[in-house]
Amino acid sequence: MGFFTPKLGIDLGTANTLVFAPGRGVILNEPSVVAVSEQDNKILAVGNEAKEMIGRTPESIVAYRPMRDGVIADYRVTEAMLSYYFSKALGKWNIWKPEVMVSVPAGVTSTERRAVIEAAIKAGAKNAYVVKEPILAAIGAGIPIHEAQGHMVVDIGGGTTDVAVISLGGIVASTSVKVAGNKIDQAIIDYIKKTFNLAIGDKTAEQIKIKVGSAVFLEEELEMIIKGRDYLTGLPRSTSIKTNEIVKAISRELREMIKAIKDVLQETPPELAADIIDHGITMTGGSSMLRNLPELVYRRTGVKAQLAKDPLYCVAKGTGIALNHLDTYKKTIITKR
Repeated sequence: MGFFTPKLGIDLGTANTLVFAPGRGVILNEPSVVAVSEQDNKILAVGNEAKEMIGRTPESIVAYRPMRDGVIADYRVTEAMLSYYFSKALGKWNIWKPEVMVSVPAGVTSTERRAVIEAAIKAGAKNAYVVKEPILAAIGAGIPIHEAQGHMVVDIGGGTTDVAVISLGGIVASTSVKVAGNKIDQAIIDYIKKTFNLAIGDKTAEQIKIKVGSAVFLEEELEMIIKGRDYLTGLPRSTSIKTNEIVKAISRELREMIKAIKDVLQETPPELAADIIDHGITMTGGSSMLRNLPELVYRRTGVKAQLAKDPLYCVAKGTGIALNHLDTYKKTIITKR
């Protein structure tokens, strides 16, 4: 029966985990959250179901995010999360152990890499491979990474912003900063506390970012009503917020993201820098979908930037393509039997 080995690509993210099956596409996209009961340490829910519980749980239930800044912070919980995703993704094929490819941030240490591989094997994978995120993002965005040409990928997720210049299938210059979607949400929470004396939750902050957020000031601002708890009276209250206030609120985080891009551009060999001017910068990852972010990158670096198609799915797609052509991508893959 050895001929049938299911393959799964996993984009193990700080905010969301995506599972990709070659031939079927992205079959799962759920938050990287696990709900655990305090008393007996049992796992109650994973993914969407667990995210619903965040900020709404009685004290006996804790919602964990086992990934922090793109790496495993809680080993046991990550393992449980992976095994839940494996069984959910495989359904009736669960009798066979899958071959699994997992994405890791470019700046990951060898210990962190081993932790990912071990968690996958313990969760029921037959083999596990790990590949650096920018490489997978580039493959998923349709960039021909094996050519002798420089391409720059900026992958902005929940926990990390990965910036890399890729040529001949490898990473020439890269950096990874722990400033991305989550830090932007936090900045919005802090700003609203400071400006309006209003307490809002993570979910609300994320909605504000998506609905009215922007990376550059807008002449025609968007506006929305936000609801939260007044810090002074302790009672619920609503107020309205506009785009340009959010631009101000998140300016420090945006600056750090731009600095990461500039740092990598400064380390890039001149020939490749010339290629990047020709091809522009490709932006992937969920948080790259912030309004006008490519425009901000262009204004600050002078290099054109464009959003990849389906930015949220690039890394997951990349895992699927790399799984189907393991031999082609051999030198970028770290394996563990």
